[in-house]
Amino acid sequence: MKETEVTKENSISDESEKIINEEESNSQIDVENKENKSTDSDIEQTSKIQELETKINELKDALLRKAAEFENYKRRTENDQFNLLKYAAEPFIINILTVYDDLERSLEHIDEENSFDSLKKGLQLVYDNFTKILENQGVKKFEAKGKPFNVEFHEALMQRQDDNVEPHTVLEVIEHGYSYKDKIIRHAKVIVSAETINGNQDSKPSQENNEG
Repeated sequence: MKETEVTKENSISDESEKIINEEESNSQIDVENKENKSTDSDIEQTSKIQELETKINELKDALLRKAAEFENYKRRTENDQFNLLKYAAEPFIINILTVYDDLERSLEHIDEENSFDSLKKGLQLVYDNFTKILENQGVKKFEAKGKPFNVEFHEALMQRQDDNVEPHTVLEVIEHGYSYKDKIIRHAKVIVSAETINGNQDSKPSQENNEG
């Protein structure tokens, strides 16, 4: 009887120990699984961080390259603009040198022949060439003689009585006026017909001198 009870107790004890061992084993497995999952998560997170850091570094490099390219472009543009302004008059100067050569040849020719006609022809050639160069650049001389006086185009140096024209008519051009494209760059200096006094054509003309 006692042996049976002892055997039962031993059996119960063994079962209990077995259950405890199984629980401990299961608990250990759970801990290991959790640790494995945690390790996998850490590895995945670390990998993502590394990828982001790589992309950030790539973007930084690209930004630095673009900044360097922009600086180089800016420097080239500034140099181009500087040279453009510095040598802007070069085409005009080259054309002027052509006129200068014509004048030089004319002077040499005069020394050889000592002829007034050759001097006149040479000077006319220089004048015509120079006029053509100015016109090609958009510089033109505008006519003033016989035109009504206009302050936008003319500067009156003096007035003179003339019974054959209307008052305020340009009688004579002292210095020609010029336009550059659509802008007046020099007013024509002129003599203008005076108004009659009280309708008397024989009245003494008024004069004014506005030189300056």
